[in-house]
Amino acid sequence: MNFFDAVGGEPTFRKLVDEFYAGVATDPLLRPMYPEEDLGPAADRLTLFLMQYWGGPNTYSAQRGHPRLRMRHAPFRVGPAERDAWLLHMRRAVDSLDLPADQHTTLWEYLERAAYFMVNTMDDEPGPAGPTNGLKTV
Repeated sequence: MNFFDAVGGEPTFRKLVDEFYAGVATDPLLRPMYPEEDLGPAADRLTLFLMQYWGGPNTYSAQRGHPRLRMRHAPFRVGPAERDAWLLHMRRAVDSLDLPADQHTTLWEYLERAAYFMVNTMDDEPGPAGPTNGLKTV
């Protein structure tokens, strides 16, 4: 059984992402990074990506091509402050799943590595979040 199935499949990843975006929606540092008024499309993209990564359907790649995470995030300023804010909301989301310890650790360690990988500036001062030309992340 792959990780996707072991943790409960799509419902688990939808809950994770819904909890995450509930925090992002009110975060003054992260919310401006999403030019769409409705966070629903961003949540759908992240859900599809995570499901595919962990062994679920390949819908993400079928719809959007190769993930190319760094390239998709390059137009956005992602410094230590943004990374830490992202990790705060994602930690709360992961904790909300009540996964067994080994699954919790596996998921969290991947997300933490991914967050560090997305950093594209070491400037500690939060700056402009990113483009307003409709570019979309993940």
